[in-house]
Amino acid sequence: MLAQLFRFKGGVKPPTNKTISVQEPIGQAPLPARLFVPLHQSIGGAPNPLVQAGDTVLKGQLIGGADAWVSAAVHAPTSGRVLAVEEHVAAHPSGLPTLCVVIEPDGRDEWIDRRPVDHHSLPPERVRELLRDAGVVGLGGAAFPSHAKLTPAHAVTMEQLVINGAECEPFMTCDDLLMRERADEIVRGIAIFRELLAAREVLIGIEDNKQEAIAAMQEAVLRLARSCAWRRIIASLPCRRAIRPAARSS
Repeated sequence: MLAQLFRFKGGVKPPTNKTISVQEPIGQAPLPARLFVPLHQSIGGAPNPLVQAGDTVLKGQLIGGADAWVSAAVHAPTSGRVLAVEEHVAAHPSGLPTLCVVIEPDGRDEWIDRRPVDHHSLPPERVRELLRDAGVVGLGGAAFPSHAKLTPAHAVTMEQLVINGAECEPFMTCDDLLMRERADEIVRGIAIFRELLAAREVLIGIEDNKQEAIAAMQEAVLRLARSCAWRRIIASLPCRRAIRPAARSS
């Protein structure tokens, strides 16, 4: 379903420079000899370390427990041995040190025992707890914990859930490739978000310079979630548009 688009005056159209990084599919980096895993990876409180030097960990094992509601858990990216839990410079513009779990990979990349859950059978509060313990955060600069963002206001009914697929910044294409390659997973995630927020409808906005992503998302929506509305957004910076759902037919 198409939605009406309202534009604002101003903005710029810088060169996108996005063609190079979309030539290859999403790949997996090789394991390094050492992994420095910062415990503080999102806005809010820093998780408490749950391991110590000498411990053996498996891929996906909880190594940092969320210490507050606005906090997200951290997990081991692979299996191996914990060498230290210590301050280390993190990949952050500040250049400041942060508490890290240092892991020596064993090369087996062995997972913990994973047990899928049926979120439909769980109350929303429990689903949000699972998201917190899974360490799910947003991809924005603040890396805001998703479970906190998915807590609706009790006194206000949510009309629309807006999914931002714009990615207006030059050079950046991670969202574009995710929508191209993993549209089904995104749409299934949107459905979970909609349930948690009790949103009446979903609006998906994608810039018009992402035709492959638009096609993939359209196909996934038609197959998995026909009730979503979508709209192409004209590429500009800043990317601020008001999207209004199309009028319903009687």
